[in-house]
Amino acid sequence: MREKDKPRPCVQERGKYKIGILSLGCPRNLVDSESILGGLALRGYPIVDIDKADAAIVNTCCFIEDAKAESIDAILDLIDLKRKGKLKKLIVYGCLAQRYKDKLHKELPEVDAFVGKISLNHNLATFPLTPKHYAYVKICEGCINNCSYCIIPKIKGRFTSLDIDSILAKIERFDKDKVSEVNIIGQDITGYGLDSYASTRLPGLLKKIIKMSPNIGWLRLLYLYPSRISDELLDLIKNEPKVCKYIDLPLQHINDRILNLMHRQTTKEDILRLIDKIRKKIPHIAIRTSVIVGFPSETEKDFKELLGFIGDVRFERLGAFIYSREEGTQAYNFENQIPEKIKMERFDTLMIQQQNISRGVNKNFLGKTIDVLIDEKEEDAYPALIRRGGVYLGRSQYDAPEVDGQIYVDSKKALNAGDFVKVEITDTLEYDLVGKTLP
Repeated sequence: MREKDKPRPCVQERGKYKIGILSLGCPRNLVDSESILGGLALRGYPIVDIDKADAAIVNTCCFIEDAKAESIDAILDLIDLKRKGKLKKLIVYGCLAQRYKDKLHKELPEVDAFVGKISLNHNLATFPLTPKHYAYVKICEGCINNCSYCIIPKIKGRFTSLDIDSILAKIERFDKDKVSEVNIIGQDITGYGLDSYASTRLPGLLKKIIKMSPNIGWLRLLYLYPSRISDELLDLIKNEPKVCKYIDLPLQHINDRILNLMHRQTTKEDILRLIDKIRKKIPHIAIRTSVIVGFPSETEKDFKELLGFIGDVRFERLGAFIYSREEGTQAYNFENQIPEKIKMERFDTLMIQQQNISRGVNKNFLGKTIDVLIDEKEEDAYPALIRRGGVYLGRSQYDAPEVDGQIYVDSKKALNAGDFVKVEITDTLEYDLVGKTLP
């Protein structure tokens, strides 16, 4: 990062509001929030916790119905604070504002401004919202896939690879700060370079990042589209020690008819072949996937095919979504929409199955020693499982921050967030592990 771009401590300028932000949704939103605050800090605005702010920004999400509801609830809570005189200004930013700006402006007159899609300057300094020991680096904006159920391309616009110099400048800063884990993110990072070079340049970018980051512990790749996972990328994940043996592979379904309706550009045969290749090439890999239940016209047979596929593959990590009918998407007008009751039943059935799979996957770690990144000290640990001094929460390379499992680490020695330690696994839970540091 250029010296002139770094935020500097500032005395509050006269008339400058204290700014707080509430960042909702995915890590991509979080990166945008960090850029917003970085720009404001450079202009002399003090950045504070939102409960101490004069002006509040809500960076919203509206990917599915639950995300919209969370965003609206947050806005209403802040409107209430404004009515009580605890806030002077309220700005709604991001996906919800982009999608429903005119409607929201009429229904929520207490909001001072709605700011939708803007061109973020990723060369600007950022104001970190993550703990000091891990960070996110966004390498692309928008999406190239146009799945029939997804509104993101209409909200975020055309796919754009971010400037490589700005990406590497962030990596250089994180390396200087000896950040323990950097997560490379985007709606589809395997598409990096397609807009500029007509071919994916993700492996080349990663090689540059690895070469210039000797002090960064782990590099994690999030959101890899299955049809663009190349042998070159898999070889890099396998052979580079600092790249986490973790592949985030959103598949959404396995039935060919459903995949075609979703516009997923993959077939069941493609998916099975890819998973087999990944497992053979990188035997100790953790594969995370996401699936959608209740997509329009999904039959009971289709759903059982999905269950059977998940049971056979035994994904180390899995997230499931109930299909959300979003206006503006192609799938919104599809026939045979599934009743909410059936969607919920299928979701519960799938998650119970995955719970059992996860329990079995975790048992394979029992008695093994693995590298763990410490995130924080844990004050409320399981007393029956942890019997000695300090207890800490950490993660393995197989666990992304905020979305995957945790490891309860029993240590006689004081540890700090960002430390890497060797941990012997002594017990397992449905999604989490328990262990002790080696002497």
